[in-house]
Amino acid sequence: MDFFARLRWIDGKPLLDTMEDYRREFMTRALYTLRPDGTPLYNLVLSGRGKKNNKTTDLVLASFYRLLIWDSPHGNDVNILANDEDQAGDDLKLAKKLIDANPGTLGPEVISLAKGIHRRDGRGEIRILPARDALGAHGKTASLNAYDEIHGYRNWDIFEALAPDPTRADALQWITSYDTIYSSPGVPLFDLKAIGKAGDDPRMLFSWYSGELCTDPNFAELPPRERANPSMKSWPDGEGYLDQQQRRLPTHKYRRLHLNMPGAPDGAFLNADLVLAAVRKGVNVLKPQEGRTYRFFVDMSGGSADDATLGVAHNDDGRAVVDLVMKQAGNPPFNPRAAVKRFARVIKEYGGKKVVGDAYAGLTYRQDFEDEGIEYQLCGKTKTQLYEALEPRLNAGEVELPDEPKMQEQLLTLVVKGARIDHQNGDHDDWANSAAGAVDLVAAQEEKAPTPYTVSFSRCAGPSAYSVPMGHQSPYDQIENILAEAARSQR
Repeated sequence: MDFFARLRWIDGKPLLDTMEDYRREFMTRALYTLRPDGTPLYNLVLSGRGKKNNKTTDLVLASFYRLLIWDSPHGNDVNILANDEDQAGDDLKLAKKLIDANPGTLGPEVISLAKGIHRRDGRGEIRILPARDALGAHGKTASLNAYDEIHGYRNWDIFEALAPDPTRADALQWITSYDTIYSSPGVPLFDLKAIGKAGDDPRMLFSWYSGELCTDPNFAELPPRERANPSMKSWPDGEGYLDQQQRRLPTHKYRRLHLNMPGAPDGAFLNADLVLAAVRKGVNVLKPQEGRTYRFFVDMSGGSADDATLGVAHNDDGRAVVDLVMKQAGNPPFNPRAAVKRFARVIKEYGGKKVVGDAYAGLTYRQDFEDEGIEYQLCGKTKTQLYEALEPRLNAGEVELPDEPKMQEQLLTLVVKGARIDHQNGDHDDWANSAAGAVDLVAAQEEKAPTPYTVSFSRCAGPSAYSVPMGHQSPYDQIENILAEAARSQR
Protein backbone atom coordinates (compact mmCIF):
# COMPACT_ATOMS: atom_id res chain seq x y z
CA MET A 1 0.00 0.00 0.00
CA ASP A 2 2.94 2.37 0.53
CA PHE A 3 3.89 1.87 -3.12
CA PHE A 4 0.33 2.26 -4.42
CA ALA A 5 -0.13 5.37 -2.27
CA ARG A 6 2.57 7.09 -4.36
CA LEU A 7 0.74 6.41 -7.63
CA ARG A 8 -2.11 8.08 -9.48
CA TRP A 9 -4.81 6.39 -11.49
CA ILE A 10 -5.03 7.07 -15.22
CA ASP A 11 -7.52 9.91 -14.61
CA GLY A 12 -5.09 11.69 -12.28
CA LYS A 13 -6.82 10.77 -9.02
CA PRO A 14 -4.75 9.23 -6.21
CA LEU A 15 -4.73 5.50 -6.88
CA LEU A 16 -5.85 4.54 -3.38
CA ASP A 17 -8.94 6.75 -3.78
CA THR A 18 -10.04 4.42 -6.59
CA MET A 19 -9.20 1.16 -4.76
CA GLU A 20 -12.04 -0.23 -2.64
CA ASP A 21 -11.37 -1.77 0.75
CA TYR A 22 -11.83 -5.33 -0.51
CA ARG A 23 -9.16 -4.76 -3.18
CA ARG A 24 -6.71 -3.23 -0.73
CA GLU A 25 -7.10 -6.23 1.56
CA PHE A 26 -6.80 -8.68 -1.34
CA MET A 27 -3.68 -7.03 -2.78
CA THR A 28 -1.98 -6.89 0.62
CA ARG A 29 -2.73 -10.54 1.31
CA ALA A 30 -1.58 -11.62 -2.16
CA LEU A 31 1.65 -9.61 -2.30
CA TYR A 32 2.76 -9.12 1.26
CA THR A 33 1.71 -12.05 3.45
CA LEU A 34 5.06 -13.43 4.58
CA ARG A 35 6.29 -16.61 6.22
CA PRO A 36 8.66 -16.47 9.23
CA ASP A 37 11.70 -16.58 6.91
CA GLY A 38 10.48 -13.48 5.02
CA THR A 39 9.41 -15.30 1.84
CA PRO A 40 5.86 -14.89 0.52
CA LEU A 41 3.24 -17.22 1.95
CA TYR A 42 1.34 -17.46 -1.34
CA ASN A 43 2.86 -18.75 -4.58
CA LEU A 44 -0.50 -19.08 -6.38
CA VAL A 45 -3.30 -16.50 -6.55
CA LEU A 46 -6.63 -17.33 -8.22
CA SER A 47 -8.93 -14.30 -8.52
CA GLY A 48 -12.38 -14.26 -10.14
CA ARG A 49 -14.97 -11.47 -10.38
CA GLY A 50 -17.58 -10.24 -12.83
CA LYS A 51 -16.80 -7.88 -15.71
CA LYS A 52 -15.75 -4.30 -14.82
CA ASN A 53 -14.47 -5.25 -11.37
CA ASN A 54 -10.78 -4.36 -11.81
CA LYS A 55 -9.37 -7.87 -12.22
CA THR A 56 -6.92 -6.81 -14.93
CA THR A 57 -6.11 -3.55 -13.13
CA ASP A 58 -5.04 -5.47 -10.03
CA LEU A 59 -2.98 -7.87 -12.14
CA VAL A 60 -1.13 -4.98 -13.83
CA LEU A 61 -0.58 -3.21 -10.51
CA ALA A 62 0.80 -6.46 -9.05
CA SER A 63 3.13 -6.66 -12.05
CA PHE A 64 4.53 -3.17 -11.41
CA TYR A 65 5.00 -4.04 -7.74
CA ARG A 66 6.94 -7.19 -8.58
CA LEU A 67 8.95 -5.36 -11.28
CA LEU A 68 9.97 -2.34 -9.22
CA ILE A 69 9.52 -2.91 -5.48
CA TRP A 70 9.92 -6.57 -4.61
CA ASP A 71 13.54 -7.17 -3.68
CA SER A 72 14.60 -10.43 -5.31
CA PRO A 73 18.15 -11.71 -5.82
CA HIS A 74 16.85 -13.68 -8.83
CA GLY A 75 15.70 -10.61 -10.76
CA ASN A 76 12.33 -8.98 -11.33
CA ASP A 77 11.06 -10.33 -14.66
CA VAL A 78 7.28 -10.53 -15.09
CA ASN A 79 5.27 -12.38 -17.73
CA ILE A 80 1.68 -11.29 -18.43
CA LEU A 81 -0.10 -13.91 -20.55
CA ALA A 82 -3.20 -12.46 -22.21
CA ASN A 83 -6.01 -14.51 -23.70
CA ASP A 84 -5.38 -13.23 -27.25
CA GLU A 85 -3.58 -10.53 -29.25
CA ASP A 86 -6.26 -7.89 -28.63
CA GLN A 87 -6.24 -8.48 -24.90
CA ALA A 88 -2.46 -8.35 -24.82
CA GLY A 89 -2.68 -4.95 -26.51
CA ASP A 90 -5.25 -3.75 -23.98
CA ASP A 91 -3.09 -4.91 -21.05
CA LEU A 92 -0.06 -3.11 -22.48
CA LYS A 93 -2.08 0.07 -23.07
CA LEU A 94 -3.23 0.05 -19.45
CA ALA A 95 0.34 -0.39 -18.22
CA LYS A 96 1.54 2.49 -20.42
CA LYS A 97 -1.33 4.74 -19.28
CA LEU A 98 -0.26 4.16 -15.70
CA ILE A 99 3.28 5.20 -16.63
CA ASP A 100 1.97 8.32 -18.37
CA ALA A 101 -0.14 9.19 -15.30
CA ASN A 102 2.92 8.87 -13.06
CA PRO A 103 5.77 10.65 -14.89
CA GLY A 104 7.62 11.46 -11.70
CA THR A 105 7.22 8.05 -10.03
CA LEU A 106 7.17 5.35 -12.74
CA GLY A 107 8.65 7.36 -15.61
CA PRO A 108 12.22 7.55 -14.27
CA GLU A 109 12.22 3.81 -13.51
CA VAL A 110 10.99 2.21 -16.74
CA ILE A 111 11.11 2.33 -20.54
CA SER A 112 8.02 1.46 -22.63
CA LEU A 113 8.69 -0.85 -25.59
CA ALA A 114 6.52 -2.38 -28.31
CA LYS A 115 5.50 -5.49 -26.33
CA GLY A 116 6.60 -4.74 -22.83
CA ILE A 117 8.15 -2.49 -20.23
CA HIS A 118 11.80 -2.58 -19.09
CA ARG A 119 13.48 -1.36 -15.94
CA ARG A 120 16.06 1.27 -16.83
CA ASP A 121 18.67 -0.47 -14.68
CA GLY A 122 18.21 -3.72 -16.64
CA ARG A 123 17.12 -5.75 -13.62
CA GLY A 124 13.78 -6.82 -15.03
CA GLU A 125 11.02 -6.39 -17.58
CA ILE A 126 7.28 -6.94 -18.02
CA ARG A 127 6.63 -9.07 -21.10
CA ILE A 128 3.00 -9.01 -22.32
CA LEU A 129 2.18 -11.84 -24.71
CA PRO A 130 -0.89 -13.57 -26.16
CA ALA A 131 -1.24 -17.07 -24.72
CA ARG A 132 -0.44 -18.76 -28.02
CA ASP A 133 2.93 -16.95 -28.16
CA ALA A 134 3.85 -17.88 -24.60
CA LEU A 135 4.82 -21.53 -25.06
CA GLY A 136 8.38 -20.50 -25.90
CA ALA A 137 8.70 -18.12 -22.96
CA HIS A 138 10.75 -19.05 -19.91
CA GLY A 139 8.54 -19.04 -16.85
CA LYS A 140 11.25 -20.36 -14.57
CA THR A 141 13.14 -17.05 -14.65
CA ALA A 142 10.14 -14.89 -13.72
CA SER A 143 9.31 -13.35 -10.38
CA LEU A 144 5.66 -13.29 -11.48
CA ASN A 145 3.76 -15.24 -14.12
CA ALA A 146 0.39 -13.47 -14.48
CA TYR A 147 -2.46 -15.01 -16.51
CA ASP A 148 -5.19 -12.63 -17.69
CA GLU A 149 -8.30 -14.69 -18.53
CA ILE A 150 -8.00 -18.48 -18.72
CA HIS A 151 -11.74 -19.15 -19.16
CA GLY A 152 -11.06 -20.60 -22.62
CA TYR A 153 -8.17 -22.90 -21.63
CA ARG A 154 -8.95 -26.59 -22.10
CA ASN A 155 -5.57 -28.03 -21.07
CA TRP A 156 -2.56 -27.31 -18.91
CA ASP A 157 0.01 -26.81 -21.72
CA ILE A 158 0.77 -23.13 -20.99
CA PHE A 159 1.02 -23.70 -17.26
CA GLU A 160 3.45 -26.54 -17.87
CA ALA A 161 5.55 -24.42 -20.25
CA LEU A 162 5.69 -21.54 -17.77
CA ALA A 163 6.05 -23.57 -14.59
CA PRO A 164 8.01 -21.48 -12.08
CA ASP A 165 11.33 -22.62 -10.67
CA PRO A 166 10.41 -24.77 -7.63
CA THR A 167 13.63 -23.72 -5.88
CA ARG A 168 12.78 -20.01 -6.15
CA ALA A 169 10.97 -19.25 -2.89
CA ASP A 170 9.46 -15.94 -4.08
CA ALA A 171 8.06 -17.09 -7.44
CA LEU A 172 4.37 -16.23 -7.82
CA GLN A 173 1.65 -17.35 -10.25
CA TRP A 174 -1.31 -14.96 -10.48
CA ILE A 175 -4.47 -16.00 -12.36
CA THR A 176 -7.42 -13.69 -12.91
CA SER A 177 -10.42 -14.76 -14.97
CA TYR A 178 -14.12 -15.11 -15.54
CA ASP A 179 -15.31 -18.63 -14.86
CA THR A 180 -14.56 -21.39 -17.33
CA ILE A 181 -16.49 -22.05 -20.54
CA TYR A 182 -15.73 -25.77 -20.13
CA SER A 183 -16.84 -26.85 -16.66
CA SER A 184 -15.30 -30.32 -16.52
CA PRO A 185 -12.54 -32.09 -14.58
CA GLY A 186 -9.20 -31.73 -16.35
CA VAL A 187 -9.94 -28.16 -17.43
CA PRO A 188 -7.47 -25.87 -15.58
CA LEU A 189 -9.95 -23.41 -14.12
CA PHE A 190 -12.33 -26.16 -13.02
CA ASP A 191 -9.53 -28.03 -11.27
CA LEU A 192 -8.04 -24.90 -9.69
CA LYS A 193 -11.43 -23.83 -8.34
CA ALA A 194 -11.89 -27.28 -6.83
CA ILE A 195 -8.54 -26.93 -5.03
CA GLY A 196 -9.51 -23.46 -3.83
CA LYS A 197 -12.89 -24.61 -2.55
CA ALA A 198 -11.31 -27.55 -0.74
CA GLY A 199 -9.05 -25.10 1.09
CA ASP A 200 -6.29 -27.62 1.68
CA ASP A 201 -3.47 -25.82 -0.19
CA PRO A 202 -1.95 -23.38 2.33
CA ARG A 203 0.07 -21.56 -0.37
CA MET A 204 -2.92 -20.79 -2.60
CA LEU A 205 -4.94 -17.58 -2.19
CA PHE A 206 -8.42 -18.25 -3.58
CA SER A 207 -10.43 -15.04 -4.05
CA TRP A 208 -13.71 -15.66 -5.85
CA TYR A 209 -16.80 -13.47 -6.32
CA SER A 210 -19.69 -15.00 -8.29
CA GLY A 211 -23.43 -15.39 -8.17
CA GLU A 212 -22.93 -18.92 -6.88
CA LEU A 213 -19.78 -18.72 -4.74
CA CYS A 214 -18.13 -15.93 -2.77
CA THR A 215 -15.05 -16.36 -0.58
CA ASP A 216 -15.37 -12.89 0.98
CA PRO A 217 -17.61 -13.00 4.10
CA ASN A 218 -18.46 -9.32 3.61
CA PHE A 219 -20.18 -10.15 0.30
CA ALA A 220 -21.15 -13.83 0.66
CA GLU A 221 -24.71 -13.22 1.89
CA LEU A 222 -25.55 -10.45 -0.58
CA PRO A 223 -27.79 -11.02 -3.64
CA PRO A 224 -26.06 -12.76 -6.59
CA ARG A 225 -25.40 -9.57 -8.57
CA GLU A 226 -23.63 -7.92 -5.66
CA ARG A 227 -21.69 -11.08 -4.79
CA ALA A 228 -20.27 -11.25 -8.31
CA ASN A 229 -19.62 -7.52 -8.65
CA PRO A 230 -17.90 -6.24 -5.50
CA SER A 231 -16.95 -2.96 -7.24
CA MET A 232 -20.53 -2.26 -8.32
CA LYS A 233 -21.07 0.59 -5.87
CA SER A 234 -18.26 2.54 -7.53
CA TRP A 235 -20.01 2.43 -10.93
CA PRO A 236 -22.04 5.50 -11.96
CA ASP A 237 -25.18 3.37 -12.49
CA GLY A 238 -24.42 -0.17 -11.36
CA GLU A 239 -27.95 -1.60 -11.27
CA GLY A 240 -28.91 0.14 -14.50
CA TYR A 241 -25.82 -1.15 -16.28
CA LEU A 242 -26.47 -4.74 -15.24
CA ASP A 243 -30.17 -4.44 -16.18
CA GLN A 244 -29.10 -3.24 -19.62
CA GLN A 245 -26.59 -6.07 -20.02
CA GLN A 246 -29.15 -8.65 -18.96
CA ARG A 247 -31.60 -7.37 -21.58
CA ARG A 248 -29.05 -7.21 -24.39
CA LEU A 249 -26.88 -10.30 -23.86
CA PRO A 250 -27.77 -13.96 -24.36
CA THR A 251 -28.42 -15.44 -20.94
CA HIS A 252 -25.38 -17.72 -20.99
CA LYS A 253 -23.10 -14.77 -21.79
CA TYR A 254 -24.66 -12.57 -19.13
CA ARG A 255 -24.18 -15.33 -16.55
CA ARG A 256 -20.53 -15.80 -17.38
CA LEU A 257 -19.54 -12.15 -17.85
CA HIS A 258 -21.55 -10.50 -15.11
CA LEU A 259 -22.30 -13.28 -12.62
CA ASN A 260 -18.96 -15.07 -13.12
CA MET A 261 -20.69 -18.44 -13.61
CA PRO A 262 -19.28 -21.38 -15.61
CA GLY A 263 -20.47 -22.86 -18.87
CA ALA A 264 -21.83 -26.38 -19.24
CA PRO A 265 -19.43 -29.34 -19.00
CA ASP A 266 -18.75 -31.87 -21.73
CA GLY A 267 -21.37 -34.59 -21.38
CA ALA A 268 -23.88 -32.25 -19.73
CA PHE A 269 -27.28 -33.90 -19.37
CA LEU A 270 -29.53 -30.86 -19.87
CA ASN A 271 -29.48 -28.46 -22.79
CA ALA A 272 -28.06 -25.19 -21.45
CA ASP A 273 -30.13 -22.97 -23.75
CA LEU A 274 -33.37 -24.65 -22.65
CA VAL A 275 -32.50 -24.40 -18.96
CA LEU A 276 -31.68 -20.71 -19.27
CA ALA A 277 -34.75 -20.04 -21.42
CA ALA A 278 -36.90 -21.38 -18.57
CA VAL A 279 -35.50 -18.82 -16.11
CA ARG A 280 -37.66 -15.78 -15.35
CA LYS A 281 -35.09 -13.00 -15.53
CA GLY A 282 -34.54 -10.92 -12.44
CA VAL A 283 -37.13 -12.71 -10.28
CA ASN A 284 -35.99 -15.42 -7.88
CA VAL A 285 -39.02 -15.57 -5.56
CA LEU A 286 -42.77 -15.52 -6.25
CA LYS A 287 -44.82 -14.61 -3.19
CA PRO A 288 -47.63 -16.97 -2.09
CA GLN A 289 -51.06 -16.22 -3.54
CA GLU A 290 -54.47 -17.27 -2.30
CA GLY A 291 -56.23 -19.93 -4.34
CA ARG A 292 -53.05 -21.63 -5.49
CA THR A 293 -52.03 -25.12 -4.50
CA TYR A 294 -48.31 -25.42 -3.82
CA ARG A 295 -46.06 -28.48 -3.69
CA PHE A 296 -42.89 -28.76 -1.59
CA PHE A 297 -39.74 -30.84 -2.01
CA VAL A 298 -36.69 -30.91 0.30
CA ASP A 299 -33.16 -32.17 -0.14
CA MET A 300 -31.88 -32.32 3.42
CA SER A 301 -28.27 -32.41 4.53
CA GLY A 302 -26.26 -33.48 7.53
CA GLY A 303 -25.04 -29.90 7.77
CA SER A 304 -21.32 -30.44 7.22
CA ALA A 305 -20.80 -29.95 3.45
CA ASP A 306 -23.99 -29.83 1.35
CA ASP A 307 -26.75 -27.26 1.62
CA ALA A 308 -30.20 -28.29 2.78
CA THR A 309 -32.66 -26.97 0.20
CA LEU A 310 -36.40 -26.50 -0.26
CA GLY A 311 -38.20 -26.17 -3.59
CA VAL A 312 -41.72 -24.69 -3.88
CA ALA A 313 -43.79 -24.96 -7.07
CA HIS A 314 -47.32 -24.65 -8.39
CA ASN A 315 -49.22 -25.49 -11.56
CA ASP A 316 -50.10 -22.64 -13.91
CA ASP A 317 -52.29 -23.89 -16.75
CA GLY A 318 -50.13 -26.95 -17.39
CA ARG A 319 -46.79 -25.31 -16.65
CA ALA A 320 -44.76 -26.17 -13.58
CA VAL A 321 -43.73 -22.87 -12.01
CA VAL A 322 -40.97 -23.06 -9.40
CA ASP A 323 -41.76 -20.22 -7.03
CA LEU A 324 -38.50 -20.45 -5.11
CA VAL A 325 -35.55 -22.62 -4.21
CA MET A 326 -33.93 -21.74 -0.89
CA LYS A 327 -31.33 -23.05 1.53
CA GLN A 328 -30.74 -22.99 5.25
CA ALA A 329 -29.59 -19.81 6.94
CA GLY A 330 -25.83 -19.36 6.47
CA ASN A 331 -23.38 -21.77 4.87
CA PRO A 332 -22.14 -25.21 5.93
CA PRO A 333 -21.47 -26.20 8.61
CA PHE A 334 -24.94 -25.57 10.04
CA ASN A 335 -27.53 -27.14 12.30
CA PRO A 336 -29.88 -29.14 10.05
CA ARG A 337 -32.65 -29.04 12.64
CA ALA A 338 -32.64 -25.26 12.40
CA ALA A 339 -33.05 -25.71 8.63
CA VAL A 340 -36.17 -27.84 9.27
CA LYS A 341 -37.69 -25.03 11.32
CA ARG A 342 -36.93 -22.48 8.62
CA PHE A 343 -38.38 -24.65 5.85
CA ALA A 344 -41.49 -25.43 7.92
CA ARG A 345 -42.20 -21.71 8.32
CA VAL A 346 -41.96 -21.18 4.56
CA ILE A 347 -44.15 -24.20 3.81
CA LYS A 348 -46.84 -22.82 6.11
CA GLU A 349 -46.56 -19.38 4.48
CA TYR A 350 -47.47 -21.05 1.18
CA GLY A 351 -50.36 -22.91 2.80
CA GLY A 352 -48.70 -26.30 2.87
CA LYS A 353 -49.02 -29.13 5.36
CA LYS A 354 -46.72 -31.76 3.88
CA VAL A 355 -43.36 -32.02 2.16
CA VAL A 356 -41.72 -34.70 0.04
CA GLY A 357 -38.08 -35.74 0.17
CA ASP A 358 -35.70 -38.67 -0.03
CA ALA A 359 -35.29 -41.49 2.48
CA TYR A 360 -32.27 -39.88 4.12
CA ALA A 361 -34.27 -36.89 5.23
CA GLY A 362 -37.32 -38.99 5.98
CA LEU A 363 -35.52 -41.33 8.35
CA THR A 364 -33.44 -38.62 9.99
CA TYR A 365 -35.74 -35.60 10.14
CA ARG A 366 -39.27 -37.00 9.83
CA GLN A 367 -40.00 -36.35 13.49
CA ASP A 368 -38.49 -32.86 13.30
CA PHE A 369 -40.88 -31.92 10.49
CA GLU A 370 -43.82 -33.49 12.32
CA ASP A 371 -42.91 -31.51 15.44
CA GLU A 372 -43.33 -28.40 13.27
CA GLY A 373 -46.74 -29.59 12.06
CA ILE A 374 -45.50 -30.74 8.61
CA GLU A 375 -46.07 -34.28 7.34
CA TYR A 376 -43.01 -35.80 5.65
CA GLN A 377 -43.53 -38.19 2.73
CA LEU A 378 -40.87 -40.28 1.01
CA CYS A 379 -40.26 -39.63 -2.67
CA GLY A 380 -40.89 -42.69 -4.81
CA LYS A 381 -38.28 -41.68 -7.39
CA THR A 382 -34.51 -41.48 -7.41
CA LYS A 383 -32.88 -38.19 -8.32
CA THR A 384 -31.88 -39.71 -11.68
CA GLN A 385 -35.57 -40.30 -12.40
CA LEU A 386 -36.41 -36.76 -11.30
CA TYR A 387 -33.83 -35.33 -13.70
CA GLU A 388 -34.98 -37.62 -16.51
CA ALA A 389 -38.55 -36.44 -15.97
CA LEU A 390 -37.46 -32.79 -15.92
CA GLU A 391 -35.72 -32.90 -19.31
CA PRO A 392 -38.76 -33.39 -21.61
CA ARG A 393 -40.70 -30.77 -19.66
CA LEU A 394 -37.88 -28.27 -20.20
CA ASN A 395 -37.74 -29.24 -23.87
CA ALA A 396 -41.47 -28.59 -24.20
CA GLY A 397 -41.29 -25.22 -22.44
CA GLU A 398 -43.47 -26.48 -19.58
CA VAL A 399 -41.21 -25.30 -16.75
CA GLU A 400 -40.51 -21.87 -15.26
CA LEU A 401 -37.47 -21.54 -12.99
CA PRO A 402 -36.40 -18.81 -10.57
CA ASP A 403 -33.45 -16.56 -11.35
CA GLU A 404 -31.28 -18.32 -8.76
CA PRO A 405 -27.66 -18.67 -9.98
CA LYS A 406 -26.70 -21.58 -7.73
CA MET A 407 -29.65 -23.67 -8.92
CA GLN A 408 -28.91 -22.78 -12.55
CA GLU A 409 -25.27 -23.77 -12.21
CA GLN A 410 -26.13 -27.13 -10.70
CA LEU A 411 -28.71 -27.91 -13.40
CA LEU A 412 -26.24 -26.95 -16.14
CA THR A 413 -23.45 -29.10 -14.71
CA LEU A 414 -25.37 -32.35 -14.26
CA VAL A 415 -23.65 -35.14 -16.20
CA VAL A 416 -24.43 -38.69 -17.21
CA LYS A 417 -22.48 -41.28 -15.22
CA GLY A 418 -23.34 -44.66 -16.66
CA ALA A 419 -26.96 -45.29 -15.75
CA ARG A 420 -27.07 -42.33 -13.36
CA ILE A 421 -27.46 -38.59 -13.72
CA ASP A 422 -25.47 -36.81 -11.06
CA HIS A 423 -23.19 -33.90 -10.27
CA GLN A 424 -19.52 -33.94 -11.19
CA ASN A 425 -16.92 -35.03 -8.67
CA GLY A 426 -16.48 -32.33 -6.05
CA ASP A 427 -19.72 -30.52 -7.00
CA HIS A 428 -23.21 -30.64 -5.48
CA ASP A 429 -26.76 -30.92 -6.82
CA ASP A 430 -28.89 -30.09 -3.76
CA TRP A 431 -30.45 -26.98 -5.35
CA ALA A 432 -31.05 -28.79 -8.65
CA ASN A 433 -32.62 -31.75 -6.88
CA SER A 434 -35.12 -29.61 -4.97
CA ALA A 435 -36.12 -27.77 -8.15
CA ALA A 436 -36.54 -31.01 -10.12
CA GLY A 437 -38.45 -32.62 -7.25
CA ALA A 438 -40.85 -29.68 -6.96
CA VAL A 439 -41.47 -29.72 -10.73
CA ASP A 440 -42.18 -33.45 -10.60
CA LEU A 441 -44.72 -33.04 -7.79
CA VAL A 442 -46.57 -30.36 -9.75
CA ALA A 443 -46.50 -32.37 -12.97
CA ALA A 444 -47.88 -35.40 -11.14
CA GLN A 445 -51.06 -33.41 -10.44
CA GLU A 446 -51.80 -33.36 -14.16
CA GLU A 447 -51.08 -37.01 -14.82
CA LYS A 448 -53.77 -39.64 -14.59
CA ALA A 449 -52.92 -42.16 -11.91
CA PRO A 450 -52.16 -45.62 -13.35
CA THR A 451 -54.26 -48.62 -12.46
CA PRO A 452 -52.98 -50.37 -9.31
CA TYR A 453 -51.36 -53.70 -10.04
CA THR A 454 -49.82 -56.67 -8.29
CA VAL A 455 -46.49 -58.38 -8.85
CA SER A 456 -46.68 -62.18 -8.76
CA PHE A 457 -43.82 -64.66 -8.94
CA SER A 458 -42.94 -68.16 -7.80
CA ARG A 459 -40.00 -70.52 -7.34
CA CYS A 460 -40.91 -72.61 -10.37
CA ALA A 461 -43.52 -72.92 -13.05
CA GLY A 462 -45.94 -74.62 -10.67
CA PRO A 463 -49.13 -73.18 -9.23
CA SER A 464 -47.53 -72.19 -5.90
CA ALA A 465 -46.95 -68.43 -5.85
CA TYR A 466 -47.54 -65.37 -3.69
CA SER A 467 -48.27 -61.75 -4.49
CA VAL A 468 -46.85 -58.41 -3.33
CA PRO A 469 -49.33 -55.50 -3.68
CA MET A 470 -47.51 -52.58 -5.31
CA GLY A 471 -50.19 -49.89 -5.55
CA HIS A 472 -49.10 -47.26 -8.10
CA GLN A 473 -45.38 -47.78 -7.65
CA SER A 474 -43.33 -49.42 -10.40
CA PRO A 475 -41.87 -52.80 -9.38
CA TYR A 476 -38.57 -51.65 -10.84
CA ASP A 477 -38.52 -48.77 -8.36
CA GLN A 478 -39.44 -51.12 -5.50
CA ILE A 479 -37.21 -54.09 -6.29
CA GLU A 480 -35.57 -53.96 -2.87
CA ASN A 481 -38.98 -54.27 -1.20
CA ILE A 482 -39.84 -57.24 -3.37
CA LEU A 483 -36.58 -59.01 -2.53
CA ALA A 484 -37.05 -58.25 1.15
CA GLU A 485 -40.55 -59.78 1.07
CA ALA A 486 -39.19 -62.80 -0.75
CA ALA A 487 -36.54 -63.27 1.91
CA ARG A 488 -39.11 -63.01 4.69
CA SER A 489 -41.27 -65.60 2.94
CA GLN A 490 -38.21 -67.87 2.43
CA ARG A 491 -39.03 -68.21 -1.25
